[in-house]
Parts: sequence; structure tokens; C-alpha cells
Amino acid sequence: MVEAILIDLFSLPAVLQNNIQGLLCRTLETIEKCSSIPAPFIYVMCCQVQGSEGKGEQDSLLPALRDFQSLQKRLEVVRALTTAAALYTIKQRLDEKDISSIKIILPTLRKELMKVYIDHLFTPVYQFEFEDLQVASDCNNLQITEPQSEEQTLSTQDVALIQSEIQTYLESLPSLKGELTILKSSLIPDDIFLHGFTTRTGGISYIPALSSCNLFSSSKRRDPQVVVKENLRRLANAAGFNPETFHRVKTDHANAVCVMGKTEPDSYDGIVTDQKGVTIAAPGADCIPVLFADPVRKVCGAAHSGWKGTLLGVSMATVNAMVSEYGCNMKDILVVLGPSVGPCCYKLPHESAKEFHRIDPKCVRHFDSATPYIDIRRATRILLESGGILPENIQDDSVTDQNQNITFCTACHPDKFYSHFRDGTNFGTQIGFISIKD
Repeated sequence: MVEAILIDLFSLPAVLQNNIQGLLCRTLETIEKCSSIPAPFIYVMCCQVQGSEGKGEQDSLLPALRDFQSLQKRLEVVRALTTAAALYTIKQRLDEKDISSIKIILPTLRKELMKVYIDHLFTPVYQFEFEDLQVASDCNNLQITEPQSEEQTLSTQDVALIQSEIQTYLESLPSLKGELTILKSSLIPDDIFLHGFTTRTGGISYIPALSSCNLFSSSKRRDPQVVVKENLRRLANAAGFNPETFHRVKTDHANAVCVMGKTEPDSYDGIVTDQKGVTIAAPGADCIPVLFADPVRKVCGAAHSGWKGTLLGVSMATVNAMVSEYGCNMKDILVVLGPSVGPCCYKLPHESAKEFHRIDPKCVRHFDSATPYIDIRRATRILLESGGILPENIQDDSVTDQNQNITFCTACHPDKFYSHFRDGTNFGTQIGFISIKD
């Protein structure tokens, strides 16, 4: 069922510009008469002339809007200099109301163009229907109709121009929730490696659960890839790495490791490299982003270690890849555990908790309960030390040096970090990243 209607008047042919009020009136009459739900939210998208007063466009349309009392409270005219700006503003309105089913009424020649904007600015969470903007006097006008004239075919150059327009607009947006903050470890030598752990501040993601420096996009979330890419660009500028040579693990909650320069697996939770100028990263939103650095061989790694990956030994699998592929010595490898859910908050079903109890009974609190508290950091440290990593070469601030402020509990700090455990399915993602300096 359609929850909102978008009327695209952004780029009407010159012949219709003089009759924009009449065209809008006829479209609103049809919506008012034929809508399957009472007064859906309606957004009228118009082009704002550069330098004009902000209210000018709405004032010019007031006569057309005045006669539609049943729609007026749910109708908004959105003016912007570009289609990207107008659509992004409307997306914010839709997200505020948790709307995902939208009908777009637009000129036939704008349809293919609009689809490109939608593919970039929205995700599969949203469902769109399209209808030709036309004069009609019956309810059939609100059904999806086949265009009578040939649709516009966009060239590769046209698509590139749209992408550039979107990127330029997103780059112009202010940062939200304060400045971009990067946490750094004193254990990793900064004369050899560039590294850090991100927090949730300083990006442009505006949805509360994703605000503001969300660094992962999926088909189940409302943050599109272009927004995540802009957040990454801002992070790269602040940290000093090239976003074009950025590689994040393709998580599967397992223990596969990708060796940069070799065939990339379909999925992997660890990654290692000795290439300079390449930034590798692991995500976390309760799972531990783990960073590895060998200052002797100048090799680095990153791993995503959730409870499943911890039990499967993903951290040691990453260490073993550094040893086997690059000749690293176990005693030279430094390991830093990033922000992750702490034993103060994290619970698992009893059957899963048994596996952690086998590693060390101290990894489990209230073992006899249905959902014991789990310390995945302690389990990770034990497995690393058992594998040959020196205890003094493992940084976990929750036990080693709380003043360093790296290993925060993500669930306990909603102002600083995203947390799947705390926020549910629509959660944001922070990362740990590392690269070898040139």
C-alpha cells in the first residue's frame, strides 16, 4: 500500500512551466479522489532558482494548494537547486515517518533519470511505483501506466553526471553529532603504521540508530552506499589514507583470512597485507575489530571477531596468515582489541556459553542461568596467548590499561558507539583500520 506520493515538477518542459498551478491542481484532485488510503503524505518536488528567496516557490504554488484541505496537513513543497538535494530532503522526511512505500508521479522523460537517483540514494528497504504525470479525470490515473512515448535512455556519461551531482551535494552537508573522532593505540608504532578505531560521530548519517558516521550499508538498512562512501571519505581525510585503496573484510562470522594480492575469497573475517598505502579494516558493532601489526616485518592485519569467530579462532587464523605468508615472528606481532561489547552487557544462550566456559570458566558469568554473560575479549586474549602471542603485546584496555580508552564497551556508550546488542537490527557500524605508511 502506498504510504507517500512524490510529485516531480522539478524539470517540466517549458510549455508547461506557465501552467504549473493548473497541472498541480489536477494531479492533487486525482490523488484526493482516488487515494486508497486517507490523505497520504505528499511531497511536491520543485526546482529552486539560484538566488531566489526560500519561500518564493511555495508562495507561487499556494493558490494551487489552498483548495485541498484534506491533503494540506500532509503536503509539503520541497525546493532545491538540484534533484539530488530535493530527493535527499524528501528521503529524510520519509525516514522520519518510517515510510517505505512510495509512488512517484513524474514526466515520462524523467523516469529513467529518476531511477538512477533512487538506485543511489535509497536502498531495497524502499519500494517505488512510477506513474506518468498527465491530465486525467478518473481514478485510473493513479494506477501504474505504460508510457505512451519513448522513455529516455541514459548514457554512461549521464549516469556519471548524476553520480557527481549526488557526491557534490553529500560533500556539502555538515557533520552530525560533533567532530569525527578516531581512537588510537599507543601499542602500534605510528612511525610505521597508520591506524585507528572509529566512533559514531562526524559523519552525515541522520537516522538515529545510524547517526552519524555509519560505515556499512546493507539491503536491510536505510543508509545507502553513497552516504557510507561519504562517511568513509571524511574518515580518510581525517586519518590520512586513500579511500580508493581501502579494503574491508567481507564478514561471515567465521575464520577465513584474505591475503592481499592473492585470490579474494567470497567471504572472510580476517585480512593481512605487506603492501604500503593499502588500508585494511574490520567492522564492529559489538563484535571485536582486532588490529595486528608486525613492526619488524612491516606487515599488518585486521579481523572481525564476533562470538562465533572468536570460538572458530579468527584472530589466530589472522596471526598464522601473517607468519606463513610474510615470515612474521609470533613474538613481534602486536594485537589491539577495539571497541566491543563487554562482559558487563553481553549475553548468549547457555549452549553457546558452554563453549566459552571450556576455554576458561572466567569467560562466563552466571553460568547456570539461561543466558549467561560472556567475555569474548578474555576468550580472544587466551586463544592468542595460547597460540604464541606475548601477553604484553596484546592491548585490551578493559584489563591492561584503562587510561588508553580503546576497548570501550559499545553497549554501555550509546553516545560514542553503535551496538547491535543494544540497538537491534537497524544498527550502525564502526571499524578498526590499519595501513603501512609509505
